[in-house]
Amino acid sequence: MAERGAERLRGGIDLGGTKIQTVVVDGRNTVVGEARTPTPTKGGPGDVAAVMVGALRTAAEAAGVATADLTHVGVGSPGQVNAAAGTVTSARNLPGWEASYALGPELAAQFGTPIALGNDVQVATDAEAQLGAGRDYSSMLGVFWGTGVGGGIVLDGRPWLGGGGAGEIGHVVVKLDGAPCPCGRRGCMEAYAGRNAMERRARELHAKGEATELFKLAHKRGRERLTSGIWAAALEREDALAGKLIARAVEALGAGVASVDNVLDIEVIILGGGLGVRLGQSYADKIAAAMLPHLFNDHRPPPVVVAELGDLGGAIGASLLTPAVAASAA
Repeated sequence: MAERGAERLRGGIDLGGTKIQTVVVDGRNTVVGEARTPTPTKGGPGDVAAVMVGALRTAAEAAGVATADLTHVGVGSPGQVNAAAGTVTSARNLPGWEASYALGPELAAQFGTPIALGNDVQVATDAEAQLGAGRDYSSMLGVFWGTGVGGGIVLDGRPWLGGGGAGEIGHVVVKLDGAPCPCGRRGCMEAYAGRNAMERRARELHAKGEATELFKLAHKRGRERLTSGIWAAALEREDALAGKLIARAVEALGAGVASVDNVLDIEVIILGGGLGVRLGQSYADKIAAAMLPHLFNDHRPPPVVVAELGDLGGAIGASLLTPAVAASAA
């Protein structure tokens, strides 16, 4: 096993709908190598796995080691994760990923080291709880605003996983019979605030004649999708359509997150994800304001703060997964 400063190295992969972020970290949770690459938009789980393999190998090379030298590799994945079996099912923000796919065994065979799987948003929340903005709190809700809207829950200092599907706050209904959601239902918070749904709505309105710089910015940057950076740039240019859709998203986030807090009564809300980190504390404050009319305990609203670990939080959190639940090549 590779060591750096007498401490063994481990890998982490954050599998997102837009990007795959990989890291190699040491025993002090210091990132010693990293790589980032776009998530494939076509193909299926095998194509996504191949890109994950290349990205972690690049991170390992930057750290001066081989993947087989790592103690283990943790993976934070969307969809329904079965950590014991090493499978991921219904990762709908990824291409062709409806059926169950044995991601853990595939990566273990490629890397030559054990793989530990976890939910992408929960591992990012756990990283913030241990190392970031949530370290001074015993209960927190992670709200990850990006391709979709994901949630992670920590109660009394421990992750709350439920039966394996806890934290799906993006599918809290904010409007009965409302906008169609990528999950196939209607009225979910993600149908208004998820970047995929926002892009779909932007294309519909642009096709009907509404002016916007969003797609010109995407073309200039060589992007097929409206990334967080493109939305931020459009807001800086005071693009009317971008402003309208972001305001709509904030309103939905306010109602949905407040509803979750009314049930859990947590101490702090951590705002992460591509859009959350990119737009920063000023938008965390806007979400807090949008929550207030919907909070039962409106005399003591929880603070809404931006994730301290930024874009690396998911990958660092994945590296914290314990090899005891790893799916090995054997």
